[in-house]
Amino acid sequence: MSRFFLLAVFLLAASTTTLAADVGRQDALAIHAVVADQLDAFTRDDARRAFSMATTRIREQFGTPEKFINMVRSAYPVIYRRQAVQFEKPEIVAGEVIQPVRMTDQEGRAWIALYPMQRQPDGNWRINGCQLAKAPGLEV
Repeated sequence: MSRFFLLAVFLLAASTTTLAADVGRQDALAIHAVVADQLDAFTRDDARRAFSMATTRIREQFGTPEKFINMVRSAYPVIYRRQAVQFEKPEIVAGEVIQPVRMTDQEGRAWIALYPMQRQPDGNWRINGCQLAKAPGLEV
């Protein structure tokens, strides 16, 4: 099994047990807004805006907004152009805030994207990567 699938299974299992801690309402709303804003930026091909939602580490890794959006376009097509999206409740897993998002691609296949989030020194939340796995048995 892939590491991403195992993480998705762990996160989903943890959300129904005491292994995961709750994220406060204000933080959950802020995290949702950041991920939703980045998804909207991808829809509009707004590389600069999508890039601005990433942590400094991610921005340094890719260097330019154009390289970043090109990577998303080729490696994460469901995130770049999804058909449907459903946000789950963010959780704290192993000390890290994770925002799970269920997505459906253009062919009706279901996916789960796990967004590790980081609070920045200015208090804002930023996306620190994305792990993507097909959601088994959830074809639309």
